[in-house]
Amino acid sequence: MNASYIPGFGNHVSTEAVAGALPVGRNSPQRVPYGLYAEQLSGSAFTAPRAENRRSWLYRMRPAANHPPFKAYGGPTRLRHRPFDEVPADPNRLRWDPLPLPAEPTDFVDGLVSIAGNGGVGVHLYAINRSMEGRAFFNADGELLIVPEQGGLRIVTELGVIEIEPLHIAVIPRGVRFRVALTGTGARGYVCENYGAPFRLPDLGPIGSNGLANVRDFETPAAWFEDIDEATELVQKFEGTLWTTTLGHSPFDVVAWHGNLAPYRYDLRRFNTIGTVSFDHPDPSIFTVLTSPSEVAGTANCDFVIFPPRWMVAEDSFRPPWFHRNVMSEYMGLITGAYDAKAGGFTPGGGSLHNRMSGHGPDQASYESAVAADLKPHKIDATMAFMFESCSVLRPTRFALESPLVQLDYDDCWSGFTKAELPR
Repeated sequence: MNASYIPGFGNHVSTEAVAGALPVGRNSPQRVPYGLYAEQLSGSAFTAPRAENRRSWLYRMRPAANHPPFKAYGGPTRLRHRPFDEVPADPNRLRWDPLPLPAEPTDFVDGLVSIAGNGGVGVHLYAINRSMEGRAFFNADGELLIVPEQGGLRIVTELGVIEIEPLHIAVIPRGVRFRVALTGTGARGYVCENYGAPFRLPDLGPIGSNGLANVRDFETPAAWFEDIDEATELVQKFEGTLWTTTLGHSPFDVVAWHGNLAPYRYDLRRFNTIGTVSFDHPDPSIFTVLTSPSEVAGTANCDFVIFPPRWMVAEDSFRPPWFHRNVMSEYMGLITGAYDAKAGGFTPGGGSLHNRMSGHGPDQASYESAVAADLKPHKIDATMAFMFESCSVLRPTRFALESPLVQLDYDDCWSGFTKAELPR
């Protein structure tokens, strides 16, 4: 069956895979149509304000409580968890080559590799060559933002099916069970694990009512279910550790659901980019797709920011990102093409980390090209970079610091700048 979707972000959705499966009027937990079981999936505290309250009612063939005890997962894993303290925090600028596809059969659960994180987010990569077969996964620690860089994914969730490919993203809420299947021979990409407030659209402020990501372009899956009575391994991540149990049936047996807590996908090509027609350079915050706010107003636990194709038309400007030091910490990845502030070394599937107050900016070649450029309008095209930006320091994992993927010569890209000569 092909995936089908309902447009919108954060809106209340009602969907059923079998006509009449949704109770009409009240939730009717006593006598649900077809003998289905009513189950509420809560993504927020029951007493959260109405605007922040996220929950959905699921009508399923068996309650999710129907499983034996979980036991510690015995497989090897390079997945890590907050506070990401296995090695001391590193203030250096870091950059990595892409993670290679595995030689051994590896699915999404076993293909997750942690790069960095803090108390609010974890940054992971995945590289897989096998679909999840006879198993499902859920994360009790946070929601997952999946950013494909290579290869397509078919994500079967309790609430429906999502299909994504490079230039799409998908968000799977905390606790939602899912499995990941390949649509080709292999896949690779990035994952942001958000332990904080759920991702939402940023406020537009002075931008006004239009711009950035539009609500109508987000897609929630329509109800879809499996009626399969076969053994299925269920793996969960709980407080950083993987646990496993075995069900006697498919966990994807939700026949109907309604609510505002659901997985969703978004096509990054639909982003409405805001530009400039005067001077200086816009802050990257004008490219924010999703944000997870912190307790400090205007400061994000995590911003998901993209650098899409766009016209550069400023009259008197240094057009690549300027040299800067930032109170926020930035993990950057590249989905396709080239990034306009780096002439080489930053490739699709790779990543870089510039932590709080570390000086960074264009490399020498990009700088020299920019200051000599004729400032005619030109389009940055065939590219898509992104950033996970956090108000807390992103602490690299041991794998990230000791892997042969780390580029030990990254600092050299800033070593050739000459001293400015002042008049005497």
